[in-house]
Amino acid sequence: MVDVNRSSEIGYADINEVRLYYEMAGEGSYLVLMHAGCADRRMWDKQFFAFAQHYRVLRYDMRGYGKSTLNNSPFSNRNDLYHLLEFLGIQQAHFVACSMGSLSVTDFALEHPEKVTSLVLVSPALSGYPYTGEPPQPVLDLITARKTGDVQRAAELQSQIWADGFKRGSDQVNAQVHEFVREMSLDALNNQIDAIRETGFLMEEPLQPPAMNRLEQITVPTVAIVGDWDDDIVMAIADLFVMRTGARKAIIHATAHLPNMERPDDFNQIVLEFLSPI
Repeated sequence: MVDVNRSSEIGYADINEVRLYYEMAGEGSYLVLMHAGCADRRMWDKQFFAFAQHYRVLRYDMRGYGKSTLNNSPFSNRNDLYHLLEFLGIQQAHFVACSMGSLSVTDFALEHPEKVTSLVLVSPALSGYPYTGEPPQPVLDLITARKTGDVQRAAELQSQIWADGFKRGSDQVNAQVHEFVREMSLDALNNQIDAIRETGFLMEEPLQPPAMNRLEQITVPTVAIVGDWDDDIVMAIADLFVMRTGARKAIIHATAHLPNMERPDDFNQIVLEFLSPI
């Protein structure tokens, strides 16, 4: 068994005029964890050291999240990721990424396919996906709260939308996960409050053309992991990856948008079994 304490490393990478906080542990092939937009690197607490028994694991806070800084310069998370890997001397890695993180790493895989060994896309999002119809009222309320700087309200709404989901009753909600996501959301919103007042979101430079039009270019082994209580759009995007990239699909029952936090043992088993032959 790997002594992850002896092989652990924490630090900051000064890239693209911001400081990105990162943590590394374990030995072996590199595996990079990328968090969702409602969280930070801590959403992987139940994966980081478990995966570090088998891989050299990197998790980090994207700009404006957790302990990483933010500025007003144009940016993209995929470009930040590229420069972070260059800073750390990582030539190629497996990637496990959730929601916003999965969108970023899919775009990254299209720009830098030589750096990607495999993709684990959790509750996937996709650049260029044609979202239609009016968003649910809680999402509209969230946008308003973010624009007006009501970070407490916005953090609670983010936890309701993403940690709880729309498909289960209050008696089925994981209260511990809800509170943890609310805390991580609040930390991020306090970092981002000035940058999101106009649109409600951090605005990245988009990939052109978007990933939606280029999925067939992704040829590395890929699995999409979804919770059966997540939004139907997430399931549709996962199915799109299956159809157009040959990805596998795994469903973790009785979970919403963050299945790795709700059922970490099931999630870890799926990921490690997927990665084992690669």
